[in-house]
Order: sequence, then structure tokens, then C-alpha cells
Amino acid sequence: MGKKNEELHEKILDVDASMQGTISFKDPVNLRINGSFEGKLDTMGNLTIGENARVKANITGDRIIVAGKVTGDIFASQGLSIISPAVVKGNIRTPLISITEGAVLEGQLSMLGGGEAGGDELLTLKELAQYLEVEIATLDEWAAKRKIPAFQEDNTWKFRKSEIDRWIQEEKLKI
Repeated sequence: MGKKNEELHEKILDVDASMQGTISFKDPVNLRINGSFEGKLDTMGNLTIGENARVKANITGDRIIVAGKVTGDIFASQGLSIISPAVVKGNIRTPLISITEGAVLEGQLSMLGGGEAGGDELLTLKELAQYLEVEIATLDEWAAKRKIPAFQEDNTWKFRKSEIDRWIQEEKLKI
């Protein structure tokens, strides 16, 4: 267990400075921004914008938490949390969002469902079971416990193939 914890800590990048430019990651990381950033953020994994952070950027990522000030559009493929005292000025696209009392969102919100995510292939529970060679009951349990990227549409689980492929890569990194 100690080795897993070490690996997780190694993948954390904590930025507490003023930066400009483009930050882009091809592999999942845990990125935390506490200073100011201006430019473009293209991340995989977890992105946290700290309470004292000031970000002027269009942001793309998997799971994003915002507690500071963000000016720019945000696309979170798996979920977005906006927590007080956050102020977000920009358009949001995500399948899952939570906004705590005291946080501010100025912009349009698009909840991704159906096939809106740029033509990304959607899989049913049965199709994913065949794709991953896993029992349907196991996948249903994983989805319910949020162990696998999924969303419900018409009371059935749906999966974006690109998110599943990324999830598989993340799980391989944990081994």
C-alpha cells in the first residue's frame, strides 16, 4: 500500500506562481493551481483551482474543482465542482456539476448527455460488458459506486468510449 501512496504523491503538480502560456498533459495528473495563470489549460486527471488562484484561461479536463476565480470556458469531461468562494465567468460543458452556496457562475451551462460530446461513441451496459469482457452486473455495480465513468440517461447507464479508454489507462497507471 505504501508504494501506491508514493506513486499518487509523485503525480501531484502544485503550481503556486504566476504563469502564462499553455499547459497541456497527455497523461493523467493531479494538478493544483494556487497562483495566477493566463493562457490555456488542457489537462487529464484532476485539476484543482485553489481559493487564492486567479485563472484567465479556457480549461479542458476530466475532473475539475474550482474554488478561486476563473475567467474562461470550462469543459470537464467527467465532472465539475464549483465551491465557495469561487467566481466563474465563462461557459461550462460537463455531464456532472455541483455548485455550493456562495459560489458564483456567470455564463451558460451545457449538461452533456446523449451524443453531444463531439460525436463520441456512447456504449450501453451490454456493449461495454462485451468491450471490456466483464460481467454486466459488475459494471452496473461499478457505475453505481462511481468506480467507472458513467452517466444515466432514461434510467439506464451510458458510457462514453473515450472516457472508458482514458479510465483504462488511468487504472493501468495505478498497478
